[in-house]
Amino acid sequence: MTIIITLLIIAVLILVHEWGHFVTARKIGIPVYEFSLGFGYKLLSVTRDGVEYSLRIFPLGGFVRMAGEEMGDNEDPRGFSNRTPWEKMLVSFSGPFMNFVLAAVVFILIYSAIGIPQPINDPIIGKVMKNNPAAQAGLMEGDRVLSVNDIKVSTWSEFTEQIAANPEGRTLTLDIDRGGQNLILEMVPVKTEGNDKPTIGVISSVKYERQGIIYSIKMGMVQTYTMTIMLLQSLGLLITGGASANDLAGPVGITKLVGEVAQIGGVFVLNFAAFLSINLGLITLLPIPALDGSKIVFSLVEVIRRKPIDPEKEGFINWLGFMFLMLLIVFVTYNDIIRLIKG
Repeated sequence: MTIIITLLIIAVLILVHEWGHFVTARKIGIPVYEFSLGFGYKLLSVTRDGVEYSLRIFPLGGFVRMAGEEMGDNEDPRGFSNRTPWEKMLVSFSGPFMNFVLAAVVFILIYSAIGIPQPINDPIIGKVMKNNPAAQAGLMEGDRVLSVNDIKVSTWSEFTEQIAANPEGRTLTLDIDRGGQNLILEMVPVKTEGNDKPTIGVISSVKYERQGIIYSIKMGMVQTYTMTIMLLQSLGLLITGGASANDLAGPVGITKLVGEVAQIGGVFVLNFAAFLSINLGLITLLPIPALDGSKIVFSLVEVIRRKPIDPEKEGFINWLGFMFLMLLIVFVTYNDIIRLIKG
């Protein structure tokens, strides 16, 4: 199920991204040959108004094939290669831009239709994470914790304080109320990645407070901006060496993360999808050959030189960039698998 959710999220992000390129190219008047979701073998296709809409076997990508974009296809005066630098930049930028728009729309939807989650301070279990001490001991959603190691607790804060105070490796005893029935459960808290204190793998109950549409729009824009800045800072750390390339996540890592946030709730899956959309928008804007960012750079160079770069040279540079991206995907996927093996 997690794989299906991940593929759906990636498909929507790519679809929106390529739709941005497609609509802008058509508005400008550039002939579009194909709008594809995925790469590789063509599973099915349908042609409408001279455009072939196709679905291909590998869903982790997509493309809009337009006139004047490939080597040797420079004859059509309406093609991409024969357009002004500003038109080229507009077509290239429109894909990543739509990913930012999608993220903002998702955030606005969350705030207005679902609401902002507010934790409830009662010691009631909201979610139990799989493969954690609480789940293995049989703790369930809705259980009310009465005491921890015979110390009574009346708030969630007191509950978590007692867990943190439990000596590492020592068995924790919970007295819980489950629908009027008292149960005693035992478990040993463990340390997890990114947490220096032992935990048992539970989340408090929350209530969702819906926001007005005006406030939701404002907060949706703010959240998109904040997350964009955060991701830019992370990219900066990666470039300067402040972060390791081993921290990058590929398709396998993303699937694992989707599975983890899905345990918490659907609203967190939507939040993560918006985060991935911003991520995709930023990455495709990087000046790496074969990405949208490099096309924008080539267009800027054309503005400065007042003549386009030799199509063969540009094509070769893009080919090198594509090879680099394929190697990067192999690298991050290898890291994902190693992390899974190591747990």
